[in-house]
Amino acid sequence: MKSILVKPLYTEKMTQINPELGKYGFIVNIDANKIEIAEAIEKKFNVKVEEVNTIRYKGKEKTQFRRRGRYTGRTAKYKKAIVTLKKGDKIELFEQV
Repeated sequence: MKSILVKPLYTEKMTQINPELGKYGFIVNIDANKIEIAEAIEKKFNVKVEEVNTIRYKGKEKTQFRRRGRYTGRTAKYKKAIVTLKKGDKIELFEQV
């Protein structure tokens, strides 16, 4: 079984919209769909999920110049989920930030 939730998303933008709209961000498995994400969050945090929005990010190509020449690599691709909870529900993990 694959792990759906990878880690919570702590960014400046997410902390600004968090208390007002009940939205929380997570980095999730690239193969997970919205239904699986909602079920995983409801099960783990014991809350009711109203909406899940997902965004897929492609890995970027990065280049470094070294003594022995140019080195080219890629950053990892990932998927971000913005979860809206039912009014009155909170995830205590984000309240500590």
